[in-house]
Amino acid sequence: MGLCTFKGGVHPYDGKDLSKDKPIRDYLPKGDLVYPLSQHIGAPAKPVVAVGDKVLKGQMIAEAGGFVSAPIYASASGTVKAIEPRRVVVGDMVNAIVLENDGEFNEVEYQPTEDITVLSKEEILKKIQNAGVVGMGGAGFPTHVKLSPKEPDKIDYIIANCAECEPYLTSDYRRMLEEPEKLIEGMRIILSLFDNAKGIFGVEDNKPDCIAKLSELVKDEPRMEVKSLRTKYPQGSERQLIYAVTGRAINSTMLPADAGCIVDNVDTIVSIYHAVKFGWPLMHRIVTVTGDAVAEPQNFRAAIGTNFAELVEAAGGFKVHPEKIISGGPMMGFAMFGLDVPVVKTSSALLAMSKDDVAASTQEATACINCGRCVEACPSRIVPSRLADFAEHYDEEMFEKWHGMECVECGSCSYTCPAKRSLAHAIKSMRRTILANKRKK
Repeated sequence: MGLCTFKGGVHPYDGKDLSKDKPIRDYLPKGDLVYPLSQHIGAPAKPVVAVGDKVLKGQMIAEAGGFVSAPIYASASGTVKAIEPRRVVVGDMVNAIVLENDGEFNEVEYQPTEDITVLSKEEILKKIQNAGVVGMGGAGFPTHVKLSPKEPDKIDYIIANCAECEPYLTSDYRRMLEEPEKLIEGMRIILSLFDNAKGIFGVEDNKPDCIAKLSELVKDEPRMEVKSLRTKYPQGSERQLIYAVTGRAINSTMLPADAGCIVDNVDTIVSIYHAVKFGWPLMHRIVTVTGDAVAEPQNFRAAIGTNFAELVEAAGGFKVHPEKIISGGPMMGFAMFGLDVPVVKTSSALLAMSKDDVAASTQEATACINCGRCVEACPSRIVPSRLADFAEHYDEEMFEKWHGMECVECGSCSYTCPAKRSLAHAIKSMRRTILANKRKK
């Protein structure tokens, strides 16, 4: 049987050898912790603490600001030092709760569930909601909302996104290798919400050890299956993953649920298990600190709110001064101008590169030669070169007519362009403008 895949895509250097063999290492934060109130799609969380309050690890410090929102919990014990705007990885200033860490990590008592099977669907969803679980693959969509589609009986597939196609990232790989049982149990909990669904673990074939482990664990599970995916970027993109494992296609006007699918990231599914089984709120996530500028690349179990500078120091610091620092991976991550920003629920990695291979000084763009490589690479089967032209001329009508809103912003077009044009950036900017104008109307 052939490997599951999609049309288009690229094969960048994956860089995973730097950290893939480094076991997950627990890191206890030393300094202040910063909790931005917007770590998810939807309404910002609302503080339920005041400056001067003493809090315990696991205590709610901000409640959900609406149904499409998520609460935030302290990941250490200490004193609320400030509630003020703080910088986040994308460069914005966001209202945040600043906690002075007392270094003692005194913790609240949790309410575990001995037998998950006695819980009703509503009780399971409430536990996930109360724990503040969101999509940890990057989008940050509140998970209880995703698991509450209008017609749950029409959900056919729960897809665990185990692809981790972004170069350099190995956090999901280590989680699957070290704690596969938690992933399976998390899937079992999700399947209990959907009577007609089957669970699929989609794993790229560059992770044969994970495929073997998960396959062994689900061999007697009639509702679970492991599917091997062809190693190719962006195999982990939601639309491409759905098509690869089910053959069903969705577009920008649809949700995965419209195709009978729900997709969740590895860390998200494990967090669901923690929330329902042990009553643990979302306080930690696995973060890869890597790149050729990092002395000792590592995979950390980091407390949310931890300063990125601490994680870099724990990884041995920089062995050379990095020209480029990225939150996330090189294809879809955000360039950072400093490390004084916190780990949040959607943080997956910090990548420090000794050379900036895409700097304007080294990659001067030339005229399009109409070679069609961007079209060949595009997983959405659109024409990036033409769309970038429309974007540069602010032609919204033609941009939409040529299906520019179908772009998944993966960056494959820019990666493959021999003229070094910033195709993805131009298209992404135009998409933001069009969406903003539609909201105004």
